[in-house]
Amino acid sequence: MKIASWNVNSVKVRMPHLLDFLKSAQPDVLCLQEIKCLADDFPRLEVQALGYRVECIGQRAYNGVALVSKEPPRDIVTGLPGFDDQQARYIEASFSGGTGEEVRVGSLYLPNGNPIGTDKFTYKLAWMERLHDRAEDLLKHEIPFVLAGDYNICPTDEDVYDPVALRDDALCQPESRSRFRALLYLGLTDAYRVFHREPHKYTFWDYQAGRWNRDEGLRIDHLVLSPQAADRIAACDIDKSPRGKDRASDHTPIWCELAV
Repeated sequence: MKIASWNVNSVKVRMPHLLDFLKSAQPDVLCLQEIKCLADDFPRLEVQALGYRVECIGQRAYNGVALVSKEPPRDIVTGLPGFDDQQARYIEASFSGGTGEEVRVGSLYLPNGNPIGTDKFTYKLAWMERLHDRAEDLLKHEIPFVLAGDYNICPTDEDVYDPVALRDDALCQPESRSRFRALLYLGLTDAYRVFHREPHKYTFWDYQAGRWNRDEGLRIDHLVLSPQAADRIAACDIDKSPRGKDRASDHTPIWCELAV
């Protein structure tokens, strides 16, 4: 089963790139973030023409997450359970990959949290605390699961092009990083680091100041796997090609393959 994640930064604007990725990468499940439209306004027909289904929750012009899949999702959860959130940031469902064995997949868009010292940073940390609780709940079922998305967290300085320049950014704060580590301390796995130990590999490059051309990016999009999923991981990588296209999202896809 191939599971990918991509913050598309407006699904309507990136629709040509999204369709190209679905055709070329052929993910079984694609987790999208920042679709920036209401669920009823998601351009489904183009995606369905490629044999994919869409489940999403959205807001007009902000946030929004989706699961794009080859098979119908089951037991869909919209919104982070136990968290009273007015923003569309979490959707979760089960898939079998054609084998009949369940894999639970969550698409999440974690709050940015900037500027630090404000309610936005408090909201980020509270959201992460509840995500930790959700991971604990899922672990009790002892099934494979993947929490995929834009975490808005650089786990270490090796995931930042310039740690000094971003020392006051919410993405790099000790409080943010410690909560990401707390997820891993539950026994979860950062899928990318299973196969790639080299520093300074990124999933996001700001539109400003020529960051893409100078490869000055951040690794903030992650696939976090339960022990049962980590045992089956066969590959994981970042696909930089969509970021180099005209009118690209500032993020690029990350994907993993599970042997199921």
